[in-house]
Amino acid sequence: MLDDRMPSSSGQGPTGWAAALRLSAAGLRVQVVEAAERPGGGMRTEELIRPGFHHDVCSTVQPMAAAAPFFREFDLESRGVRLVHPEINFAHPLDGGRAAVSLTSLEETAARLGADGDAYRRLFGPLVEHGTDVVDFFLTSRLRRLPTRSPAQIARFGLQGLPNVRWLARRYFDTEGGQALLAGAAAHGMLDLSQPLTSALGMLLSMLSHHAGWPLIEGGSQKLADAMVTALEEQGGEVVTGHEVTDLREFEGVPAVLLDTTPEAFVSMAGDRLNEGYRRWVRRYKHGAGVFKIDWILSEPVPWANPDVRRAGTIHVAGNLEETLAGERAPNQGRLTDKPYVLAVQPTVADPTRAPEGGHIFWAYVHVPHGADVDMTGAIENQVERFAPGFKDTIVERRTKTAVQMEQWNISYLGGDISNGQATLRQMLARPVPRWNTYRTPVEGVYLASAATPPGPAVHGACGDNAAQVALRDVFGVRSVPPLRPARG
Repeated sequence: MLDDRMPSSSGQGPTGWAAALRLSAAGLRVQVVEAAERPGGGMRTEELIRPGFHHDVCSTVQPMAAAAPFFREFDLESRGVRLVHPEINFAHPLDGGRAAVSLTSLEETAARLGADGDAYRRLFGPLVEHGTDVVDFFLTSRLRRLPTRSPAQIARFGLQGLPNVRWLARRYFDTEGGQALLAGAAAHGMLDLSQPLTSALGMLLSMLSHHAGWPLIEGGSQKLADAMVTALEEQGGEVVTGHEVTDLREFEGVPAVLLDTTPEAFVSMAGDRLNEGYRRWVRRYKHGAGVFKIDWILSEPVPWANPDVRRAGTIHVAGNLEETLAGERAPNQGRLTDKPYVLAVQPTVADPTRAPEGGHIFWAYVHVPHGADVDMTGAIENQVERFAPGFKDTIVERRTKTAVQMEQWNISYLGGDISNGQATLRQMLARPVPRWNTYRTPVEGVYLASAATPPGPAVHGACGDNAAQVALRDVFGVRSVPPLRPARG
């Protein structure tokens, strides 16, 4: 033990748990305070509809958990967390029974794009070759680290990622398939795709398909959350659930408090301990579109017109490039559309353990205006039916969540925004406020460790890990990063 003081991480998802595990690795006693009755945040898995059918309430597909430095060090396999890979990582169906698909093999993916094959190799070949260096740099660069490995490829990625994805798709690709495949990946960012930086996410997620894959966690994403909880408890950490922190005075005398919360929640907890300048910047912080989600139990797999799509883990249901752009423009302008971009996942394609033998589950969500209490069931099912005739006949039962209900389920999803703030260029450079180190707050010993800090949303653990490293230096004088403790046994 460094001493007998207890840093506290108020956490919900993998970012908070990553912070807690890094602090614990330094020999500190750690307490995690969780508002929900069950740890996991967006990685919770529940029997939403019928016993035996296990639905991930939010996060399902985990390319970052497979690639991120924190989870490589955490060593998922040694913790009993098994990643399962679909035959096809993601697919983008097109009219007429066509589809563009992303496989683990870059060469096979390029070959299926026909006239766009060479361009696809030029764009992604160098990134895949240097994939680990690219991922590691962009997840840790806000600790003021300069690239020491693959600097040319990192610089190239940064320059090509700055424009919007419409520009990049048209610059490189001539076919509907090539353009749609890139745009569909970029739309995970929940932004209007005419925004700068949307190319970066499309490139990163497409590269990860060939670098680490787009796996699911066997049995549900909750397995990863549970493994992190178990690791902390084995190291002497304490977990308190069902307690929402509303006032930082609750932690008087605790030397370091790390918050996996929204910036607004931190401001509320801090009360009069916070200066007006920081409050003003937080008021300017913008949350993005919300999500409307459906979980289904099906009588049989989705009958996609293109047989390759039936083997995919993730499907971007949106049509061609222009339709994909329009589908994401509407919610970001406060409008609804009857042809939304639908992000869908077929969990039982890769992981049949999530349902009883012969059972099938399927989920999809669309982006809606922030805070919209609207039902998008018809629009979603019509879009799927468009590319999978007969889909509606396979539906046994469904469960829906509006953007408002998403916030009720997880208090960090303000207005249904599962990203904890828009990932715009300005908000990625100054996330959540313009400070030299955005993990530090004006309240001494209090750090923000949520997806509202760099590098932003995804199951990579980097926000919490980065914040913990800053706290260890500031408060405890730990200059080198303490390695995570290995799994017992």
